[in-house]
Amino acid sequence: MASPILPGTGLGSGLDTGAIVKALVAADKAAKQGQIDRGTTTNTASISGIGTLKSLLATFQAALKDLGSTTTPQFTGFASTTSDAKIVSATASNSAVAGTYTVVVDKLATSSKVASAAFAGGATSPIAQGTLTISQGGKNYTVDVPAGATLQSVRDSINSQYQASGFSANIVSDSFGSRLVLGSSTTGAGSEIKLSGIAELAIDGTQPMPGTPTATSAGAIGALPQDASYTVDGMKMSGPSNTVSNVSGLSMNLVATGTATITVAGNNDGLKASIQKFVDAYNAVANAVTSLTKPSLDDDGNPTVAAALTGDPLPRSLLAAIRGPLSQTGAGDKLTVLSQLGITTDQKTGALNFDSVKFTAAMNDKKLGGEVQTLFTGTNGLIERMNNVIKPYTDTGGILDTRTTNLNVTKTRLAADQEALDRRVQTLTDVLTKKYNDMDTLVGKLKATASNITSMFEAMSAQQKNS
Repeated sequence: MASPILPGTGLGSGLDTGAIVKALVAADKAAKQGQIDRGTTTNTASISGIGTLKSLLATFQAALKDLGSTTTPQFTGFASTTSDAKIVSATASNSAVAGTYTVVVDKLATSSKVASAAFAGGATSPIAQGTLTISQGGKNYTVDVPAGATLQSVRDSINSQYQASGFSANIVSDSFGSRLVLGSSTTGAGSEIKLSGIAELAIDGTQPMPGTPTATSAGAIGALPQDASYTVDGMKMSGPSNTVSNVSGLSMNLVATGTATITVAGNNDGLKASIQKFVDAYNAVANAVTSLTKPSLDDDGNPTVAAALTGDPLPRSLLAAIRGPLSQTGAGDKLTVLSQLGITTDQKTGALNFDSVKFTAAMNDKKLGGEVQTLFTGTNGLIERMNNVIKPYTDTGGILDTRTTNLNVTKTRLAADQEALDRRVQTLTDVLTKKYNDMDTLVGKLKATASNITSMFEAMSAQQKNS
């Protein structure tokens, strides 16, 4: 509701009652308003700063997860290259030995795929109730086929129960009807698939289907499964899988028949790139904490504008927490601390420095490349320790979540305080305005009375002069 403050000079008193009321209200409001404004400014900056910390730590954790990946290791001491990845690909571990290997792939390991007799009714053909047994390599896998089952439901049951075991069922139709086709990811001689237990689905995977199948034909599709056959530097080898590890520290994946050369060498460049990723990710957090807590300085070095979290102990406690793992001793044999790789902490900024010259010396002269992975991603390695100290801050309901919740509570309270102050100011304005309006009215009446009395005396004086 608009205040009825008089816009200007009082009609009765001639005083600027509106200005008087505004000044009195402003004086009464100033202290509390200043308190609310300062609290709001600090609270808003803190909410923003905590949000920035959350984002930074999420990015840091993502970087640590990538660096600590077990599927794509980032700190392997050796790297392997192949002359033809279409023939053989290879991955070297820390136990590899530098060298060159010639691999000739004569045969790839293959898997079994079988097809049932045809069902003229298609995918919805009824299947007799019973237990279907899938046999492979001495192991049996059973599928309960209930009453009212169809070819399609049997296929779905196999997939839902045994896809994790490497089996894949489908339905393929030809001129005779629909057939259940079952394949396996298991390779090698002796991995033939057999189905038994339900007569119309019985398949002997050791027998190939004839070149010209009939409606009742069932058996293996294509060639029977076989072992891989290959040579490494002229040595004849074979096995049931196309992923082989006959050479110590080297895992090879046979892709196609042919010849390829595998070269294993120290992974200095890869290690350097991975370490730099870690250093950059850490420094992003350390530098951000500094910027969130360090106020702006004038030319004389005196603080002028406070940063979002200036004076707040939380960012410093976080920085101290992530610094802790850096100085802890690792579980390696010769490589136990980061300084051996040329990584040191800048005492002024808290950021990490990475000396590539010292790193190269550690790799070439001290031969520490094979232990870098253990230092970073081994049991209780640096990545694991760093994640452990970060989790209390980033977990749901953790330190940062709790802090954000408390700040939002404060934000709500400040808003309520502002509303209460606004109501109080409005009430005070209304009360003072009414009082000064009443005063002005009274002064106006008194002036009118005085004027009347003066007029009366003047009239009386005039009469006396004329008499």
